[in-house]
Amino acid sequence: MNRGDENTTKDANSKLSGAATAGTRRGFNRSPATLDRFLPIVLLLFVGSGCAALIYEIVWLQLLQLVVGSSAVSLGVLLGTFMGGMCLGSLLFPRLISPGQHPLRMYAIIELGIGAIGVAQLFVLPHVDDVYAASHVQGWIGVVFRGVVAAACLLPPTLLMGATLPAVARWVEATPHGISWLGFFYGGNIAGAVFGCLLAGFYLLRLYDMATATYVAAAINLAVALIAFGLARSSPYQYTNPNSNIQNPQSAVAWTIYLAIALSGFSALGAEVIWTRLLSLLIGGTVYTFSIILAVFLIGLGLGSSAGSFAGRELKSPRAALGICQLLLSAAIAWTAYMLARSLPYWPIDPSLSKNQWNNFQLDLVRCLWAILPAALMWGASFPLALAAAAGSGGDSGRLVGSIYAANTVGAIAGALAFSILLVGWVGTQHSQQILIGVAAASALVALTPLLAWRRGKASAAGPLAGALLTAGLGIAGWLAYTVPPTPGELIAHGRRTPSRAGYYKLLYQGEGLNSSVAVTVIDDGVRNFHVSGKIEASSEPQDMRLQRMLGHIPALMHPEPKTVLVVGCGAGVTAGSFVVHPSIERIVICEIEPLIPKVVAEHFAAENYGVVKHKKVEVVYDDARHFILTTREKFDVITSDPINPWVKGAATLYTREYFELCKSRLNSGGVITQWVPLYESNVAAVKSELATFFDVFPEGTVWSNDIDGSGYDLVLLGQVGPMTIDVDRLQDRLGRHDHFPVDESLYQVGFRSGIDLLATFAGAATELKPWLADAQINRDRNLRLQYLAGLAAHDYKEAAIYNEMLSYRRYPDRLFAGKPATRQQLQHRLGLAERDQ
Repeated sequence: MNRGDENTTKDANSKLSGAATAGTRRGFNRSPATLDRFLPIVLLLFVGSGCAALIYEIVWLQLLQLVVGSSAVSLGVLLGTFMGGMCLGSLLFPRLISPGQHPLRMYAIIELGIGAIGVAQLFVLPHVDDVYAASHVQGWIGVVFRGVVAAACLLPPTLLMGATLPAVARWVEATPHGISWLGFFYGGNIAGAVFGCLLAGFYLLRLYDMATATYVAAAINLAVALIAFGLARSSPYQYTNPNSNIQNPQSAVAWTIYLAIALSGFSALGAEVIWTRLLSLLIGGTVYTFSIILAVFLIGLGLGSSAGSFAGRELKSPRAALGICQLLLSAAIAWTAYMLARSLPYWPIDPSLSKNQWNNFQLDLVRCLWAILPAALMWGASFPLALAAAAGSGGDSGRLVGSIYAANTVGAIAGALAFSILLVGWVGTQHSQQILIGVAAASALVALTPLLAWRRGKASAAGPLAGALLTAGLGIAGWLAYTVPPTPGELIAHGRRTPSRAGYYKLLYQGEGLNSSVAVTVIDDGVRNFHVSGKIEASSEPQDMRLQRMLGHIPALMHPEPKTVLVVGCGAGVTAGSFVVHPSIERIVICEIEPLIPKVVAEHFAAENYGVVKHKKVEVVYDDARHFILTTREKFDVITSDPINPWVKGAATLYTREYFELCKSRLNSGGVITQWVPLYESNVAAVKSELATFFDVFPEGTVWSNDIDGSGYDLVLLGQVGPMTIDVDRLQDRLGRHDHFPVDESLYQVGFRSGIDLLATFAGAATELKPWLADAQINRDRNLRLQYLAGLAAHDYKEAAIYNEMLSYRRYPDRLFAGKPATRQQLQHRLGLAERDQ
């Protein structure tokens, strides 16, 4: 911006101040004191509006993930649609709604509309689920259809959400004083969002369900609307400015402000994608972790927005402040990258030492603040500074704030999609963070370059200073980008336990995929471990091998002649490989959300999984398992499910009653299903919920134990369509047949020398466990109760106590086992149980 532009702006602001002194502000026939008196109340309304909006966002995205899946593509579609609706709303409102409408009355109507649609979603989304399931679309056509579904559900409410700030913006003037209030409104909205995020994540959804959370958000919308209607009645509004389309005197270079704030939005959402992945490795990927990360991010945005609003009132060149803010942002991004790679993973913190998970939450909050608060402050300050830099005289403040907000949101959408779907999986988190630093530096360059402009043969007074600052800043940003450290393999492998695991293993592979970061390690005794989400998910260790083989062999042997199998989760491929050796099986479908796992990880366990991924019977489907089961038309004789621990956010959707009903509908007549249940990193309430939910769908189900010397470790749940009788003699004879020799050998490798050995892992039946499960909470799609129960026990190791408590209800299952008296007696002896009278 040249000196002539600055003078023009100052003259315009002086004229506006004179008009205000005379009591004739644009759009208002009352004194400035009357206007200012209501602004703090409007600020509080925006706090409430932000609180409700975040509750809705969490609920809607969670509900829609149940329909369209939770892969990176699905999440990208959902997030893009959500933010796209807000962008359109901010652009369309000031263009479609006359400035003559009372801003507060329009704001109240919008809030009522959001609340009404929010409640309606509870009744609409189940029907969307039915329609989507009936479509049976997959592949890229399925991705497009996911977008259509997301748009139909999310665009109506998000259009209204995006219109709230432009609507109220007409209550203030496009002057430094008025623009600062818009920054405060934005900050207040974010403050409310922080509260809504924590309220939903730690209270409403933990203790109640999505319906209750929705009703609370709708009640907040209603209260905000009623107060806004009251304010509108007590403050008459008359639009008096006929020159609403007067152009900003800086319009020749105003586009640079929009581009700069769009680049800021791009880096903000890109960083959120990257840092959420890394922080979830560091502090554990529970639903509480994601709430903490989002809350800290929003806290920084809110504080930064408030600081930027204060600064915008007094600064002579908000454009220069915006550029400096973006230069500081490049340094802040580098700070976070260094903290996440070189500092925080090695803080001497052992979460398992605490008996109270809430103490760990405090540490998680501190670590998140330490890492990402500086950058979040810069992003928050950039928005009000961009408003101040783009503001001129006589324009429609609603259109101004809508345009700036839309530019920022367009950049955010691009950043979210680019980093979640493309860049992280393509170039990794290290290079992605280098790109973030470059984008922040580019934003600074765009904002500051107009200050270097020449006019009438003379440079702007700020030109030399801006030029020197820009040159130095860009040089530093380049150096910071070059020095960004790589993401350490030990963080990917061991996550929150990195400090206590260093040095006792060798890293064979590490990779950052589309959906997950994975690693393969080997320890001194030759045991190989497969890591995902910062924890060991599978290994060649004898106990893990036993469990993985049980998940395959138990259902395959309980079915008289299985031909088709669906394996949920590839892991090391051992469970899927256990089906290869069964002679009757003709087709095995492996559904895996992360492509790196079958393509790379499974190869490190080829000896244990019989080279399953390359086997001619096998088809690998890369999709969210729930989405695949929802949309496939195929039915199976066996479904075995070995998802990640239920405390990991999103995993609880593979343990719900509706999920098991869905699996049941995909079983052929006589089909069987197995489900993995961990006893470690869990508690009694979580285990009870898993068992009770499974048995609610499979009331004749049974429990099989993978114990260690009589102590609990993990379980295999077995369900079937209708009652089941296991003929022990027939099972023994089947394993003795020549064509089943590979099956017998596969069982022998993990300690099962006979069919009796395998059946001796019986640990209980649904009918006998009813008293123990009487107080269990059923995990449903509408509450996902399990992820909140399990998330509080992610650091607990009470498997022996849980197993012994469950085992006290075990009785000899006389209706389950059939065979010769001698065989039954042998099994009874192995179980250590007295056979009941029949």
